[in-house]
Amino acid sequence: METLHELLVRRHSIRRYTDEAVSAEDVKTIMEAALLAPSSKSARPWQFVLVDDKADLARLSECKAAGARPIAACSLAVAVCASPAKSDMYLEDMAIAAAYMQLQATALGLGACWIQVRGRFAADGEDAENIVRDVLGIPDDMVVECIVTIGHPDENRRPVDTAKLLWEKVHVEKWHNPGDEAN
Repeated sequence: METLHELLVRRHSIRRYTDEAVSAEDVKTIMEAALLAPSSKSARPWQFVLVDDKADLARLSECKAAGARPIAACSLAVAVCASPAKSDMYLEDMAIAAAYMQLQATALGLGACWIQVRGRFAADGEDAENIVRDVLGIPDDMVVECIVTIGHPDENRRPVDTAKLLWEKVHVEKWHNPGDEAN
């Protein structure tokens, strides 16, 4: 059995997918992972919209000027939404749920990629959230953080080289700037 660390080393954002559908069992497992994600005060403010219709995926892939093209090619896209009225930590809660989905997809041998929506704009300047809301019928009071694309990878990525991790970004006890004397 693969350890969590091995899974983390193997996980990459996958942007190219085959045409093979994601099985219903895998979709259920991925969504179960999202629903298992911790949330502040167990508020669970998130909601998820699953999309596999090719016409809708193509429309969603136009929601921002750059970086959304993988949506058109994936087998499944999951819009991650939340109600700010349910929790003041709704952004963090959505991020955790999206990360859990990506990790679960990787564990199943699938690929996944976070496509940022909130704060992004289409080529014509329209707010990406509004486009996604319109395509998927999401209420105006919901924030759309991202779309997670999921599918069978059509690209091979090497595991992360842990020797290249940025350990200088880890501070012990106090912040240390580069060149500070080690205490």
